[in-house]
Amino acid sequence: MKRYTNMALLYAIFAMVGGVFYREFTKFNGFTSKTTLSVIHTHYFMLGMVFFLLLLLLEKNFCFTSAKTGRILAAYHIGLNLTAVMLAVRGVTQVLTPAISSGMNAAISGMAGIGHILIGVSMVLLLVQIGHSVSTEKV
Repeated sequence: MKRYTNMALLYAIFAMVGGVFYREFTKFNGFTSKTTLSVIHTHYFMLGMVFFLLLLLLEKNFCFTSAKTGRILAAYHIGLNLTAVMLAVRGVTQVLTPAISSGMNAAISGMAGIGHILIGVSMVLLLVQIGHSVSTEKV
């Protein structure tokens, strides 16, 4: 359970850093339009901090953690951080407007998509694991 608490704290810090970076980077560059930098903050808060706080509560009530949980969470961490990095890359390119090729543009979107897929698959696997633990719990 301590691991879930530590992860929630770490992602809360990442969320705050992402929010400050968005605010200061756009202000420094005089950018006032919409950018994906603005969603890094919420992705890290909701998919990072809140998600791990919920896992903490579920673990406390249902003791679902097993040997498979570590591998599933590793995929979740990779997916969430890959998504956030690609959101940052996309946001920086939106603010600085460098000339990037259509292939590079597609690669940025594709990598962010892979991150989202990893998050989604990991969530489903965790929900199945939690559901199995709840259904086998003795009342």
